[in-house]
Amino acid sequence: MTRHAILSCLCLFAGLAQATDLAQVVQRRDADFAAGQPLVAHVVVALCDNVHQGIVPVPAALGDGANPKSNLYWGALYGVRGWFQRASAWKPLPVAPSKDPRVLDRVLYRGEVIRDGRRGEVFVLAEAWKGESIGDAIRYFLEINRGEHVDSVRAGERQIEIGGRAHLVAFVGHNGLMDFAAPTLPRSPVQAPPHASAVLACISDSYFTPLLRDHSSPLLMTTGLMAPEAYTLDAAITAWFSGQGSDAVRRAAAGAYAHYQRIPERAALQLFRSPVSAELP
Repeated sequence: MTRHAILSCLCLFAGLAQATDLAQVVQRRDADFAAGQPLVAHVVVALCDNVHQGIVPVPAALGDGANPKSNLYWGALYGVRGWFQRASAWKPLPVAPSKDPRVLDRVLYRGEVIRDGRRGEVFVLAEAWKGESIGDAIRYFLEINRGEHVDSVRAGERQIEIGGRAHLVAFVGHNGLMDFAAPTLPRSPVQAPPHASAVLACISDSYFTPLLRDHSSPLLMTTGLMAPEAYTLDAAITAWFSGQGSDAVRRAAAGAYAHYQRIPERAALQLFRSPVSAELP
């Protein structure tokens, strides 16, 4: 191997190491919290769709990918909007609708976490994508993971940054990559700030982790079939923004999943994986 090739490999390795360094993700999260800045999660939800997705069909109202109000992954009891709207720890805030016609609904929730006796604000911005547009939703998720689609929304008295500036980006829904190939993305024109990522979908670790880890720290993935319901998302976000480490996030998610699915916690722990294994000091 030539000296130039060796240097190129070293530079590539250094770039990847920087992008996937959990310590930098934690440092940014903790520094923003200490400075009184809000912590933000941006969640992309592909609506459940009996017609356009390779899923076991569910009742028609739950599987209508054009109707977020009744959709299994959105307006239903354990859908993202259904869950956060009823959760006492989260307060809904008005938010401008997305300008993208593929996004059928958009919600914003405010919560609080306490760390070392100090209270901080956390926000969850979630978007419901048409079920038939699941491929576009996954592409968009991968793009915000790369730092793209930076935007801001008003959250009460604050203006918060979403998209590629979020502290955590997440995808919820059917694992469309089991049905079609992952999109080929051109080189990103921007550098994503250190952030974590999560995918609540069946067998997401195998399909998504290789696509995410060059630009983020994959925090919570799955190793088998699962129901991507919002109590798991809530538990993971709350644990992470409360300052807990990756293993604690995995255990929080597994605990919520075991409770609502009525399965042994040991089985739930086997379902979830945190590809980043480093813990907070």
